[in-house]
Amino acid sequence: MQGCAAAPVPREHGVPLTPAESEATWLGQWARLSASAHPGKSGFALLSSGQDAFSLRVLLSEQADRRLDIQTYLMGDGQTTRMLLRRLLSAAERGVEVRLLIDDMGAVGQGRELAALDSHPHIQVRVYNPLGVGRGTLIGRVLASAPQAARQQRRMHNKLWIADDSLAIVGGRNLGDEYYSASEPRNFTDLDLLALGPVVEPLSHSFHLYWNHGLAQPVGRYHRVGGDAWRELQASLAEWFVTHADSPYFADLRQRYADVEQGALVGRLHWGEGIALWDAPGKPAWRGRPALERTMAGELLKQAGEPSERLTVVSAYFVPGEAGTQLLQRLAEAGVEVEVFTNSLEATDVPVVHGAYQPRRHALLDSGVALYEMRTEREPDDDVGFGVGSSASALHIKALGIDRDRIFVGSANADPRSVWWNTEVGVLVTSPGLAAELQALAEIGKSPALSYRVEQDEHGRLNWLTAHQGEAVSFEREPGGFWRHLGAMLGRIAWLEPLL
Repeated sequence: MQGCAAAPVPREHGVPLTPAESEATWLGQWARLSASAHPGKSGFALLSSGQDAFSLRVLLSEQADRRLDIQTYLMGDGQTTRMLLRRLLSAAERGVEVRLLIDDMGAVGQGRELAALDSHPHIQVRVYNPLGVGRGTLIGRVLASAPQAARQQRRMHNKLWIADDSLAIVGGRNLGDEYYSASEPRNFTDLDLLALGPVVEPLSHSFHLYWNHGLAQPVGRYHRVGGDAWRELQASLAEWFVTHADSPYFADLRQRYADVEQGALVGRLHWGEGIALWDAPGKPAWRGRPALERTMAGELLKQAGEPSERLTVVSAYFVPGEAGTQLLQRLAEAGVEVEVFTNSLEATDVPVVHGAYQPRRHALLDSGVALYEMRTEREPDDDVGFGVGSSASALHIKALGIDRDRIFVGSANADPRSVWWNTEVGVLVTSPGLAAELQALAEIGKSPALSYRVEQDEHGRLNWLTAHQGEAVSFEREPGGFWRHLGAMLGRIAWLEPLL
């Protein structure tokens, strides 16, 4: 770390590519040709496979001609992240402008690597809502944030990947092996939405609002490295790849896409109307809890309206609170088929959040809401699949299915944190075909091999219905170890619920 006399780090204002610049790229031409038969519509595809989601990001890195814009909550170290960093450096060497925006909490411990990446002439890295101290470890970061706790407990939770302002990926996946079915023994079941067409322009606009906001600062202002530090990073990644090119994960991917029967990386595009939604970038600095109409969640409720037939909620963390519970009850009692998919206590990575959901189950079930909680272990002979690459998994999807024609896919969970405290982004799509595809995934998720169906007996006691070795079983005690039950007890403290 150099002293205060070091040269200042510039911070330039970013602007989107012009339509002519975007359309002149290979991806821009492909997007335009793909959309030619669907004037005014946007094209969409769901990415439920972690391997496909990773491979598509690699492909976009290789095919981009002008720019790659990446917004993420966190970046973990692992084989997929190292491969993507290697591809980003290769793209920059071709002259592609690469911009990476990461929440400062998600960058803990990786400052020097990010600064090395930023040292490349064609790469810029900015951290969101940064602190100048305590950046080396998570404990140090938490302690350093104590004087600004009201602001520092908030997160830029957005996830975007935009190539040449022509194609965009939005959804739940950060950068890290567990999001791309590359981690052992545990992965996330996640979902992304690929988009092209008119909806990409507002998504790019949202990226630039964040990129240019005062809360987004160059990582070089906090971690100083030499001007050629990227060369050392590139060399270390190349050396790493030599010894890991034949890892089981990469070998499986090569085999997967060498098989002509596998089909295209992206399946059939669904065409429809898309509305890009996002929180204001200054939300982490707002005082107190904002009015609902100032949040992305409020805008989503306004744009989507109330369902008349069916509502499917898929959320890794489900904390409906009193107002959300009453809304779901009212819909179910009015005849709307309401289904909720979330993590079981044994699968969640944050038991305290699950604890805030536990007291709401009786009221939801009483009104006819169907509850499914994803198991941590699949049945050994299960072949239905759900986008996971190992036997142990946790749900990380953030999606809504609304009636039979609309879906929302984004970064927001159905919890107070996503509504009030985090910033989020997502797309509301009107497309019966895409809605049917999401519902098909939900039907898979109902399988007893993957989930518990939570029900009440005649005495009002909860039961968890599932399958074990092919046989139907029912648990009267919620599955999960002692420490998980203890952690969930904390979530039932009433004053904590609005913060979770």
